[in-house]
Amino acid sequence: MIALFVDQVKIFVKGGKGGDGVVSFRREKYVPHGGPDGGNGGSGGDVVLVATEQKSTLIDISYRPHLHAPSGSNGSGKKKHGKNASPLEIQVPVGTEIKDENGTSLADLDRPGMKALVARGGKGGRGNAHFATSRRRIPDFAEKGMPGEERTLVLELKLLADVGLVGFPNAGKSTLLSRVSSARPKVASFPFTTLAPQLGVVSLGEGRSFVLADLPGIIEDAHKGAGLGHQFLRHIERTRVLIFFLDMASTEGRDPYDDYITLRRELKAYRPELLSRPNLIAANKMDLPAAQENIELFLARLDNGEAVFSISGATGEGVDQLLNETYLHLEKLRVLEEETGKELQELEEIIYLEPLQLPRELTIEKTTEKEGPVFIVSGDEVESLVQKTNFDSPGSTARFQEVIRKLKVEEELVKKGIKEGDTVRIGNLEFTYYPDQL
Repeated sequence: MIALFVDQVKIFVKGGKGGDGVVSFRREKYVPHGGPDGGNGGSGGDVVLVATEQKSTLIDISYRPHLHAPSGSNGSGKKKHGKNASPLEIQVPVGTEIKDENGTSLADLDRPGMKALVARGGKGGRGNAHFATSRRRIPDFAEKGMPGEERTLVLELKLLADVGLVGFPNAGKSTLLSRVSSARPKVASFPFTTLAPQLGVVSLGEGRSFVLADLPGIIEDAHKGAGLGHQFLRHIERTRVLIFFLDMASTEGRDPYDDYITLRRELKAYRPELLSRPNLIAANKMDLPAAQENIELFLARLDNGEAVFSISGATGEGVDQLLNETYLHLEKLRVLEEETGKELQELEEIIYLEPLQLPRELTIEKTTEKEGPVFIVSGDEVESLVQKTNFDSPGSTARFQEVIRKLKVEEELVKKGIKEGDTVRIGNLEFTYYPDQL
């Protein structure tokens, strides 16, 4: 079976619902006035993404794009609180970036063990024991648990590699990777043999090593999505050194210099800062007859003094020099980062995504529908009150009306011109207004 490489997936996440509070009264022999003893509901579970090196693709999540955390347990009598639900932890590969539907980056899990809380669980409802006071000794109501947070996210995997091979299809990148590392990418003579990025660890001895990525071949207009388009370009963003890999023997009938210019143009169109990274040119297939003539023409047309390495991935000619020079560039970057204080800092263990909505004050909007005027009441407190209220319970409904008065909702409705018989809508609750009801 062939393991599919999936590097982008759209998911829906939802935190667990909070458990309901319970209405209960103490009933024991010889205790004539036991009073309320209903416990609170437990909190719903959070949805958490965890970066791990054990995963290399998002394929598991693509088969399960709807992620729902478990709900909290309901409260019970004798002031027993419901159990909080455990978080739903989903493993994703290191290098996974979390975005919203508009493409805005929310979190980047680029280290093993990093976590992102992407959907919070709902709070548990309070039992009637919580509402007992000296004036209200026998509260006959409790709160329902709050629903969990829900949102749609896009996960993008961007492989973590020190060095990226940038080249047209059939330039010989896979052959080089298989020679210098234990990676075994598919090698064939047809275009787009490599359909997914391949990583290999290059060891140069004496503790010197780096991660090399063979990325799917780029073609003209790749930044617009042509060929493998963004599937290729997404993964090059994290590489620190680029190797422009050219077929100097022109086995596909293309001019090596034109290929080089096209590759640079595509990178610039996709993300201009990529061209500011250290880069080398690998003139591959120098074991073939036409390569020597082509490289002389190629060097004559270069005008920036770029470093060019004549190599053959098939025979190994010049490969060691290319790899050693690549490692030197990586070392210079490391030293520079240390000197300028830009070395990676320890990141917090868990990233908390911002709530979907900012706090909202009470607002009332008047609209006109077929049935007549409708007054839409919005605001965090009043909408939360609706979600917590059990309208099948007379006591809970009475408390709802009491809190509505405290929030001055009726006062604001009157200012907006509400009349008896008009419709009021709060969240998913809709009722007809009568002055005595609020």
